[in-house]
Amino acid sequence: MKAAAISISGPPNVLKIMEFDNPHAGTGQVRVRVKTAGIQPFDLAVRSSGWTPPGLDVRYPQILGNEFAGIIDQVGDEVTGFSVGNEVIGWALLACYAEYVVVRVDQIVHKPHSMPWEEAGVITASGQTAHTALQELGVNKADTILIHAAAGGVGTFAVQLASAWGATVIGTASDRNHDYLRTLGAIPVTYGDDLVDRVRSLAPNGVDAAFDAAGDDALHASLQLVENKDRIGTIVAFDLAEELGVRPIRSQRSIDRLAELVELYSQGKLQIHIRKVFPLHQAADAHREIESGHGRGKVVLTVG
Repeated sequence: MKAAAISISGPPNVLKIMEFDNPHAGTGQVRVRVKTAGIQPFDLAVRSSGWTPPGLDVRYPQILGNEFAGIIDQVGDEVTGFSVGNEVIGWALLACYAEYVVVRVDQIVHKPHSMPWEEAGVITASGQTAHTALQELGVNKADTILIHAAAGGVGTFAVQLASAWGATVIGTASDRNHDYLRTLGAIPVTYGDDLVDRVRSLAPNGVDAAFDAAGDDALHASLQLVENKDRIGTIVAFDLAEELGVRPIRSQRSIDRLAELVELYSQGKLQIHIRKVFPLHQAADAHREIESGHGRGKVVLTVG
């Protein structure tokens, strides 16, 4: 099979199309012919530096990608609930920029027929990260939550989930993304100097929780706005989080979490904005697109 992989860490051009042996489904597994695969900042970190979280190792040549959508074409022994031809959505760490991926059945859910492949390929990773964060921060309908980088991949999901759960959402973004945030249910605010004052003017009764997907400045601003440090969380500034005594948040993926996201999508409560689509052989260009700056929504690879 063809896959986009790296033999060394470095800039986007180290990501190249390579050939690998086709994988095969074992007991309790299915093989999926990948149609689309989402691109995450996580992928860029692995590619650029060889970084991985504890318990995960890079083995060169290393395929990248952590979320996918596709069609089951092989079913292993002891598999129930899925069969050849089923359209599915799922995740597999460092495996998804490829024509085939093998996964356990507790890593996939059925894809709604109405969901386009491009959207199906990008719901798993950012969606579950946002869901994890809001759950850890205890967000509910009585809350006002500040979401930093609200127009980005994770932020877009966080805004909609918090709104679906009944919270009032204030989202930071550049001016050009304010109308977009309004369509998702957020009150937009421009990031940068004097952010704290602008947020206080929008939330005179205070901010109950803050979710940071932007970095250090956003986390410092959150400390001035949220009284309870346990309700401030970040998915990017882990060292600073430890220093400041706020929550470092890492995605906790589960079938129940993914199924809830898919159900919200089916109910029309979750929109997925596709920023740009690239074919597999342009995976390096897709990484460059994300590295270019503050984009809106998700970048996706088409594979099959």
